[in-house]
Amino acid sequence: MTAFVYMLRCADGSYYVGSARGESLDKRLAEHQPGTRIGYTYHRRPVTRVYAEWFDRITDAIAAERRIKGWSRAKKEALIAEDWDRVQFLAKRPSARISSSHQSPSS
Repeated sequence: MTAFVYMLRCADGSYYVGSARGESLDKRLAEHQPGTRIGYTYHRRPVTRVYAEWFDRITDAIAAERRIKGWSRAKKEALIAEDWDRVQFLAKRPSARISSSHQSPSS
């Protein structure tokens, strides 16, 4: 059974990251939009899907969800933009970014 991780941009500009088993991504968004899912997005509607990734196993989707939830806003936005150089740059410790001879990818 497939699974996915997804990210929603909420009306207040915040991001919500979730995961689900092989149900339709559109169905899951349809549960968030009208407030069927009580929780973080309930008072932050409307929401817009900005990212989704499919996995073969739910355990992989949950691991990705937990990892992404711990990311900074800038790193989440780089993921949404599919700016892989920026994602890698932001994955470095701040001290490694400053001392690196490699220039930060432009924003």
